[in-house]
Amino acid sequence: METPIHGKCDPRFAAVQAAFEKNFREHGDVGASVAVTLNGEFVVDLWGGHLDEARTEEWREDSLVNVWSSTKTMAAMSLLLLADRGEVNLHAPAATYWPEFAQNGKETVEVRHFLSHSAGLSGMDEKVEGDALYDWEWMTTALAKQEPWWEPGSQSGYHAITQGHLIGEIVRRVSGQSIGNFFRQEIAEPTGADFHIGADASLDARISNLIPPKSGPAPQSASIAGRTFANPRVDATQPGQRAWRAAEIPAANGQGNARSIVRAQTAMANGGQAFGKTILSEAGTKRIFEQQTDGTDLVLGLPLTFGLGYGLNGAATPISPNKNTCFWGGYGGSSVIVDQDAGLCFSYVMNKMETGLLGDPRGFGLAAAMYMAVA
Repeated sequence: METPIHGKCDPRFAAVQAAFEKNFREHGDVGASVAVTLNGEFVVDLWGGHLDEARTEEWREDSLVNVWSSTKTMAAMSLLLLADRGEVNLHAPAATYWPEFAQNGKETVEVRHFLSHSAGLSGMDEKVEGDALYDWEWMTTALAKQEPWWEPGSQSGYHAITQGHLIGEIVRRVSGQSIGNFFRQEIAEPTGADFHIGADASLDARISNLIPPKSGPAPQSASIAGRTFANPRVDATQPGQRAWRAAEIPAANGQGNARSIVRAQTAMANGGQAFGKTILSEAGTKRIFEQQTDGTDLVLGLPLTFGLGYGLNGAATPISPNKNTCFWGGYGGSSVIVDQDAGLCFSYVMNKMETGLLGDPRGFGLAAAMYMAVA
């Protein structure tokens, strides 16, 4: 039985719609959305399927879901916006803005190290128990006290949960606002992005629960990777809890859909312009491509090149045929691509999770179809 697909798709991008339909037919998608802008204009905005595994309620135009680490692109964009305004120097010590951070040998850790997952704080020494993960002051105080696990700036080690708190505390110290509020006022509202870092209970009726993957994270070990995923430890059922949704966890708990991600990120692909608004300068968007690290990530065990806040296109991660392309993805399958050379912004968001941390064949197939359309 075919899953009804809703929305709009420019005829030039018919291959994207075909790939989206294939995801339901062959890859087991339950509820999902895909969106693409080209030179700042929507050419794909599709959704379909159901909010629940039992398929009793349809995925609607305004349905939302926890997108896990695709949220990181919103946190990074927020900090890049402050840098573009001259309010943050990304090459300055983080302690310039957050004095308490200069503990246990972190006096010279720079703000840019937060954006490139190279601050040496990929996990936490102090046990994150109970609701501590939802307590901003507790999390940032613990991170400020901690000693780095490796030499900051030397190589990346994926800061799966902690990156959002590190970036968010710089945003809070500089702007006086939580990162959720700053993102909403400075990016989401101007671009019309229905994306939330910290979701009010009034949104619950629109939020789909995630369908967990068949297997969970790898067993704990004494390695940096094992320690990272062991503490703070999260699982795929937590996004269904009100406490998770209400908190600000800018590395992992953004609630959105493909359209909302693309609405927010289009400015990064389109010279700082999005939907009639100037969000940041063209030069500010190009800072993404200031390479910070290149090599095997200490946590993910994959060869990765990080710029400022995003993974970069390259031989090890061939996301695009175009050089100036960056990306990230979320646990379970959500993905974001920003291609400045082609003026493309892409996102895929779903509720049925697979095991991958950086995407899977569903999103990859959609991205390949997009590039086929513009070839």
